[in-house]
Amino acid sequence: MKITVLAGSPHVNGTSNTLVNEFKRGAEESGKEVEIIDLAHISIHPCMGCDACGMNGDCIQKDKGNEILNKIIESDTVIFASPVYYYNVSAQLKMMIDRFYAKTMKITNKNLKAGVIMTSWNNDDWTYGAIDKYFDILFDYMHFIDSGRIYGKGCGSISMMPNKYYEEAYNLGKNI
Repeated sequence: MKITVLAGSPHVNGTSNTLVNEFKRGAEESGKEVEIIDLAHISIHPCMGCDACGMNGDCIQKDKGNEILNKIIESDTVIFASPVYYYNVSAQLKMMIDRFYAKTMKITNKNLKAGVIMTSWNNDDWTYGAIDKYFDILFDYMHFIDSGRIYGKGCGSISMMPNKYYEEAYNLGKNI
């Protein structure tokens, strides 16, 4: 099984990336191939809505976006990872998700497994309401098979992060 992780945190050693590494460890220990794409430190431009791709071709943007889209199409699973920024995914992750437009037909026809790893400073029950709904809609539209979501509450820093999230991320990787 080939897994592509879209990591949207600008903090290389932040909480969401720490859980991504735990996910990767669990997945690789169970024989899966994992590629983490660090969206915050590569050049990706936003979708311009020009429709040159026709939802089934290459984007006209000359950046890493087309390469990443092709990696997703070659994968069995895609994982979305990000810290919570103003009750949503990071801009870095959102920009790549918007670029899915260019390959919508090819991605939806794959029925990929998908998962979510997100962390937030807040330790309340409402922080993830809008985010959860966003992924419900995205997964439905893209025909993704929801294979698990980790919403790490109270994870403002590594020292604050409850140990249970390390285990959840590892197990998601192992069992996806």
